Amino acid sequence: MQYKRILLKLSGEALMGEKQYGIDPVRLSEYAQEIKAIADKGIEVAIVIGGGNIFRGIAGASNGMDRVQGDYMGMLATCINGLALQSAIEATGIKTRLLTAIKMEQVAEPFIKRRAVRHLEKGRVVIFGAGTGNPYFTTDTAAVLRAIEISADVILKGTRVDGIYSADPEKDPNATKYNNISYKNVLEKGLKIMDLTAFTLSEENDLPIVVFDMNTKGNLQKLLSGEKIGTLVAN
Repeated sequence: MQYKRILLKLSGEALMGEKQYGIDPVRLSEYAQEIKAIADKGIEVAIVIGGGNIFRGIAGASNGMDRVQGDYMGMLATCINGLALQSAIEATGIKTRLLTAIKMEQVAEPFIKRRAVRHLEKGRVVIFGAGTGNPYFTTDTAAVLRAIEISADVILKGTRVDGIYSADPEKDPNATKYNNISYKNVLEKGLKIMDLTAFTLSEENDLPIVVFDMNTKGNLQKLLSGEKIGTLVAN
């Protein structure tokens, strides 16, 4: 097995499935089954999920809302998604824990690094909610930060495209896909994978990123079995 401990980054929008907003129970169930399949193989799984299907702080700010207030609303949205994902994964028989950067004792444990690592060692899927707990930071940055803290081997960024392209493949039919690319080349070509804060943090800590299509059934399992799925970003 290529990786023993992974951090899976999912966008909140991915949970919408075919809906315009909110959570699609079918998509949620599909993701839960994909996660169960790799957890059953003994891979330690941590997850960071965005909140864009419910609320985006930056969008609120552009409509005149206070940015800090909007970002906190976004963090709460990630916790709603985390609870939904926790419920779906536990329905498959896998034990989970939701750890949040903002205290909400009735629904989740506070994030403590040693506790998170212990849960992973015991075979529980750990979901991190509320981003970093600070405004002005994205869930991409939270994903990289948590991955470093728990000593994950890799960040798997699940998207709706099957890797990194020279241009947006949904708009440009001539876009070419990269199988492997260095951090330096990503920056030089101006490719948008994560926001710059997250990407720089990943590069400085030599944490590889794999961008792949999470919506194709079995992709996550294939990737972790060593198949060439998606695009690997590494030094």
